[in-house]
Amino acid sequence: MLGTLLAGGNLLAAQARLLGREATVRGAILLAEVEPRRRAVVEDLGGSPPGPRVVVFCHYDPAGRLAEHARRYLEALLAAGLSVVFVSNAGRLEAAAIDWLRPRCARVIIRRNIGFDFGAWRDAIALAELPAAGTRLLVLANDSVYGPLRPLAPLLERMDFEAADVWAMTDSWQLRFHLQSYLVAFGPAALRHPVFGQFWAGVRDLRSKAAVVRRYEVGMTQTLLAAGLRCGALWPYVETLAAFHAGAEEAAAPLSDSPLLGAVRQAARQRILGAATQRVPMNPTAELWRPLLQAGFPFLKRELLRRNPSRIPDLAAWIELARAVSPGDTEVILRDLRSSLRQTAP
Repeated sequence: MLGTLLAGGNLLAAQARLLGREATVRGAILLAEVEPRRRAVVEDLGGSPPGPRVVVFCHYDPAGRLAEHARRYLEALLAAGLSVVFVSNAGRLEAAAIDWLRPRCARVIIRRNIGFDFGAWRDAIALAELPAAGTRLLVLANDSVYGPLRPLAPLLERMDFEAADVWAMTDSWQLRFHLQSYLVAFGPAALRHPVFGQFWAGVRDLRSKAAVVRRYEVGMTQTLLAAGLRCGALWPYVETLAAFHAGAEEAAAPLSDSPLLGAVRQAARQRILGAATQRVPMNPTAELWRPLLQAGFPFLKRELLRRNPSRIPDLAAWIELARAVSPGDTEVILRDLRSSLRQTAP
């Protein structure tokens, strides 16, 4: 009886938390609808028109710095043949950051930290007048990831715009099916479709991150699908989970694992299989970080390594796996964590 009461209490508490979050999201959306649009852009440093393949890269650092890992990511995007439109939500940039960005970017835009990434992408798309007549590929990216641990050009080449009109690295089934927005690529059909401009014209500077995720990250994919556009992911959630079920990650696991690390990995495996059995959608870049990395995925989420909000049990293995892929990038990640973590360790 006591167990039943406790279970019922936990369920009621979870439902109450969900209702509270839903109320916060609805309130943020309603507030944004009635608030006058505030000017967010502080400075547009101008530049040259971007080429036919362009990435709009969203940056944030409270001190206006451009960290080493962000520079490495930008260099990888340039090496993949993309023109960079850089937009920062920091409100200001250090002089050293501007000096580094100017010769590398088609445009540099500085704005206040309102509206999160979608507000930044909206403003940069408008100021750079994208898509232009010659734009063939438009990528949206942000600095919420470490990496890429592998070259980007081959991955971008895998995005077949005959098979889908919009691509992402991963998709998610949390809330509703959607492409995860840390990297999304729009091909010609999506860029020329009226829904592209309509969606970005409707983006408001929401104050709640949860509202942004629901209204714009999830909402963007649902809007595109409703308009008849096809959305794909290089590492689809369903296929990643199917490979995990088949034991692919066990075959690829490092042979040097100690019994203790093996037990931790087994606990992580049981956690994933338990959630899958109950059809509870997981965040692939968190819960499935290991099978993704072993399948060629090039990123690790910064929030995962900095906070591990989902309490992933086998996360300590990231250093060994990342070093096996890209030792240099692993050291860059460690330097960033050393400079930023307080009262915790990687």
